[in-house]
Amino acid sequence: QVQVVESGGGLVQPGESLRLSCTASRSIIGIYTMGWYRQAPGKQRELVATITNGARRTNYADSVKGRFAISRDSAKNAVYLQMNELKPEDTAVYYCLYSSTWGQGTQVTVSS
Repeated sequence: QVQVVESGGGLVQPGESLRLSCTASRSIIGIYTMGWYRQAPGKQRELVATITNGARRTNYADSVKGRFAISRDSAKNAVYLQMNELKPEDTAVYYCLYSSTWGQGTQVTVSS
C-alpha cells in the first residue's frame, strides 16, 4: 500500500508564507491528478488545489487563487503547495491525495 506523508505545516502570522510537501512511497508519474485538500475544525474537507501529470493543468479554490501555487516533481514523487499571504481562514489540517489514498495531514495555523 502506498504511503503518503505531508510535511511543512506550522504556526505563522497573517501575511506570512509556508511551503507544504507531500511525498509518496510510489511513483506519481501514473497518477494523473494530485491534489491538496484542507479541513478546518467543524467543517468538511475541501479542495485547495490540484495538478495534472506533467503539470499541464492546475486548479485552485477561489479562496486561494493568486496566493497559493501547486507544483509536482515526479523525480521525487512529490507534490508541493506554496502558500503565500496566509490568512487566519487558511487555518486547517492540509491533506494530500494520491489516487484514493490520503496522507495523515499537516496542521497549518495562521494567527497573530
